[in-house]
Amino acid sequence: MIGRLNHVAIAVSDIAAAAKIYSGTLGAKVTAPVPQPDHGVTTVFVELPNTKIELLEPLGENSPIAAFLERNTSGGVHHLCYEVEDILVARDKLVAEGARVLGDGNPKMGAHNKLILFLHPKDFCGTLVELEQV
Repeated sequence: MIGRLNHVAIAVSDIAAAAKIYSGTLGAKVTAPVPQPDHGVTTVFVELPNTKIELLEPLGENSPIAAFLERNTSGGVHHLCYEVEDILVARDKLVAEGARVLGDGNPKMGAHNKLILFLHPKDFCGTLVELEQV
């Protein structure tokens, strides 16, 4: 059901400093920061030959990333994103097998203008999982 790994998301408190590490120190191609108000984050994508790293900085005090950074002050891996062909089929199959979809259960538009949804980390070995329709 899942396809390739789309990205690994890393929560950071200073997205400009984190982007500089990836672009300067590691020599990666890094996108410009993009505010995502519907998700409460600002994103930067580090483009790699086989996947992407998504840097997430809180956007506002109600950001889910702000709460994550309160618990993990140095930042860290926030979630893994896998591609799926049909997000509704994938959601329905996962729910039928007992997985919990976060939020209202309906896909939302993500950073790449593709439908996404998140799955409860307790159902996936302690890892928050994002699904993105390709």
